[in-house]
Amino acid sequence: MEQGIKNAEEKMDYFANKYKGKIEFAGMQHPKIKQIKGIIDNSKPNPKKLFVVEGIWALDKAKKYNLEIDSILFCPECIFTPEAEKIIDEFVKVAGNSYIVSKKVFLKVSERENPDGLMAICKLPHFELKDIKLKEKNLVVILDGLEIPGNIGTIIRSVDGVDGDGVILCNRKARLTHPKLIKSSQGSNFTIPIVEAEMDEVTDWLYKNNFKIYLTDTRAQKEYYECDFDGRVAIVAGSERYGISREWYDTNCELISIPMYGDCDSLNVAIATTIVLYEAGLKLKGKINR
Repeated sequence: MEQGIKNAEEKMDYFANKYKGKIEFAGMQHPKIKQIKGIIDNSKPNPKKLFVVEGIWALDKAKKYNLEIDSILFCPECIFTPEAEKIIDEFVKVAGNSYIVSKKVFLKVSERENPDGLMAICKLPHFELKDIKLKEKNLVVILDGLEIPGNIGTIIRSVDGVDGDGVILCNRKARLTHPKLIKSSQGSNFTIPIVEAEMDEVTDWLYKNNFKIYLTDTRAQKEYYECDFDGRVAIVAGSERYGISREWYDTNCELISIPMYGDCDSLNVAIATTIVLYEAGLKLKGKINR
């Protein structure tokens, strides 16, 4: 940005001239603003599986993983760094549509107290089971009927953290584009395959590719750290309310639990799954042997 440009009006004019013919002004009643609000509120049908990312870090990560960019929205009054302006330059080139808004409008859709003026609507990547890369050693997690978006997002982040190979959802109860899921995954939903499939399809794929199936169950006699976790590993976690579906117990599986020594009899599903994931992941990488 040119030196000497300080007030809101000058900033607005600068960006309007810089991207003349490439951007559109969007006021409070503009359809794009209403669309963004609908996505953030999770209040309307979302057949295109669009989701909103906000901030320099999030947009930079979306670009890094080549997400399809539906739109970019930016507020000149909130732009203060060369990094932010560079991202605008890059996104205006690839986004389907680009919008410039006032600070009042941006604050209407932003979830931050002090936003940095950048927001994009992206399309969630589509993956199928065949997109999970098979190796000598694999680690996938299967989420059966989980209902709380924040838990799903946290588990996705944990799978990424342990360098797992994918997340498979059966009996899905929450939208993959839910804002709380997107936020809690911290961008990990960009980096690993997230697959939605019917249980029969998943079990066929697991058997065909010689996965060992482990069900996390508080009643199991075998504790998670007693497992060898070698080869191809699939960990199944169930609904916060109902647990794992009965049909999974009819598979060729092994039940495992986390020991509880206090008054509570179970952990939050995201915490429990993360504990087991890291045990399995570290053993698969040869980092621990017990």
